[in-house]
Amino acid sequence: MQKKYVEVVDNKKKFQRSWNTLLSMVNRNVRNQYRNSVLGILWTVLNPLLNMIVISCVFSLILGRNELEGIYFPVYVLSGNIVFGLLRNSTVNSLPCIVNNYDLLSKTRIVHEIFPLSNVFSATVNFFFSMIALCLVMVIFIAKPGVGFHYSMLMTFVPFLPAFILFCLGVSFVLSTIYIRFRDIKHIYDIVLTLWMYLTPIFYSLELVEGHKTATAILKLNPMFHYVTYFRTLLTGSVPSLFAHGMIFAWGFGMFAVGFLIFHFSKKKFLLYI
Repeated sequence: MQKKYVEVVDNKKKFQRSWNTLLSMVNRNVRNQYRNSVLGILWTVLNPLLNMIVISCVFSLILGRNELEGIYFPVYVLSGNIVFGLLRNSTVNSLPCIVNNYDLLSKTRIVHEIFPLSNVFSATVNFFFSMIALCLVMVIFIAKPGVGFHYSMLMTFVPFLPAFILFCLGVSFVLSTIYIRFRDIKHIYDIVLTLWMYLTPIFYSLELVEGHKTATAILKLNPMFHYVTYFRTLLTGSVPSLFAHGMIFAWGFGMFAVGFLIFHFSKKKFLLYI
């Protein structure tokens, strides 16, 4: 009985120590990202705004697009951009996270999973700052079609973000594991991300490819299509369908399970290959 009590106390202390370490790493990641810049963390708001302005100028002014799927174009672009940005930031930063923390891993008994997790949480913090940019744009264009503040937007916090974080974490587990033995994955993943972005309807709509069955099928096989579409549905004041809920959680839990298993069964050999 006493032995079991001691184990429970040890596990509780280990969890608390890991949680404090995680929070410290997230804080460090967010601070270091813009440490030497003049505007600092304001760039988390300015980056999506500047990207939106560039894309909106190209597609709205030059090609004459003012509205897609019932949403004013700048809001349409920015909403897709910040969702994809969460995936990009969390996975790119997670790629070298085990290798970069070799000294810490070799000298302490820190939980390996904390490193990808800290990068995903750091990217989530940046996502919230990007949401500020989105809200500012929505205030500016509040009179435009499909722009407004609705109660459905609260579903961004639950269930959208938990499902999406699980997906990003699963991808991060896989990439950080592969990077240890195959460093070229960093350059390959840059190309994959570019292709992935163009296969995700960030600045175009599904209507553009509806006449092409193959292109439509490929788009719907893309998990980011479902996450971006789900988020935009919340912005329009609608509640996504049960199918949409099922898709984001299926991809989230599925990717997390695959990534965690790969990471878990590989971590015993991490230090041998770094």
